[in-house]
Amino acid sequence: MTTAGDIMHRGAQWIPAHETLDRAAQLMRELNVGALPISDENERLCGILTDRDIVVGCVAMGHDPAKVTAGEMAKGTPRWIESDADVDDVLTEMRTHQIRRLPVIDDKRLVGMISEADLAQHLTDEQIAAFAESVYARSASG
Repeated sequence: MTTAGDIMHRGAQWIPAHETLDRAAQLMRELNVGALPISDENERLCGILTDRDIVVGCVAMGHDPAKVTAGEMAKGTPRWIESDADVDDVLTEMRTHQIRRLPVIDDKRLVGMISEADLAQHLTDEQIAAFAESVYARSASG
């Protein structure tokens, strides 16, 4: 059985909710990633911040990224998966919620992230095709 822990990108890092978006952008650059999980004061997942969120939700709105926090950008219910979850559960979670990045948690701690690139490297062609069809077909029509 292939698990979330087998396909995830290790070394994911939180951005604390109180950190500003300019710091988040710097961390994204340092880590060469396009998304960061946002943690609350108890290091619990409270959202995910993407580079697009910073540009569209802050900069394009005329806000100063040095004054807006990651926590202010956190919206909706954060989704995550346990590291020992089967890859089919990973796909179901990502498909159901139409998400392209999924934090991986082990013993209530962030241990990695799964992105579409991780899926492409570890799944069969059939699994990738089914995932792409379900996520992109719905998002294109909605």
